[in-house]
Amino acid sequence: MASPADTRAQKLLEKAAQIRAELAELEGKTVAEVEKEANDEKEKKRLWIDEQQKKITPKTKKVGAQVIYLPETIEDQTRQASLSIERAFKDGITRQTVRLALVREEKSISGGEEAWPGGAKEMYREAGRPLAEALMTEVRATAPSPETDKVVNDAKNYERPEVSAQDIWDFDGSALITARAASGPRGDVQALVFPNTDVKYLKDIKQINQDLGNERLFLLVNPFWSRVETWGFNILAPNAQKMAQEVVFDCEGGGFQETYVLSRFSVRGEDCVALKSYPYDWQLYAYIEDESYGASIQTAIRLGSSKEQPKSAIFTELLNERPEFKLNKTMRMMERNKF
Repeated sequence: MASPADTRAQKLLEKAAQIRAELAELEGKTVAEVEKEANDEKEKKRLWIDEQQKKITPKTKKVGAQVIYLPETIEDQTRQASLSIERAFKDGITRQTVRLALVREEKSISGGEEAWPGGAKEMYREAGRPLAEALMTEVRATAPSPETDKVVNDAKNYERPEVSAQDIWDFDGSALITARAASGPRGDVQALVFPNTDVKYLKDIKQINQDLGNERLFLLVNPFWSRVETWGFNILAPNAQKMAQEVVFDCEGGGFQETYVLSRFSVRGEDCVALKSYPYDWQLYAYIEDESYGASIQTAIRLGSSKEQPKSAIFTELLNERPEFKLNKTMRMMERNKF
């Protein structure tokens, strides 16, 4: 019997395949041609949004020139993440870390952090696996030919890959997701979902690194570590930190670089988001209630940008500068209830 994660992921895949097949039939094209046009359109949309956002007049000197839109839906996040991954891959970054906002089906990014009483198993079942599988259907990353050092121009490079999941440890909610490209093994991509600091995962990463080779794409999706110090000292695995440094942070290809991060958290009682989309600076947002249509809708306010991963102190400073956040959330609610 299929699990809820399998069912949701399969529905997403079937829906996307059906839409593309119908478009191909209506327009008298092959599915591969529709896939290629869809990818071209995604890139055009991203470039247009970036160009329009540059015209925005910043309200603080801390705002950078490049502005990245904040996704609202699961589909928007998947599209944005896949483009970030592909840009990094084209720049030669074949080992990447991706941190997705873990959102349940039918929920929005603006809904704030989810509660996961079932821990990693529930996160994996309800969000981690379906989101990772949806992402893997979108990413196209064909390695160059060893003979020419160039990517072979093949229409199959744009076809939807065959995506499969292999659970690793059920109690950890971890899995290896594989996307097998229609064009052949040089376009295959692998992703390890929810690896933690158990040495087993370091051994798995090391083995996958060797099996894939440096030219093909390998993703770590929402790993449970932020830096090498996360491993600390373990009497049962005294060399774990050293091994992590070698396998994750110093592996060939420049180590696993963060190319896409959408992190939601609370600062000063406000719902905030830090967004990293390769190769741009971090973008900092906070949500505020919009009552324009008679119901409270969460609207994202861009606070600024940061070259380094932002800390809560930066958000506090920027929130204090904005008139929209002069009153905290509770006080704003009390003010609205007066009328």
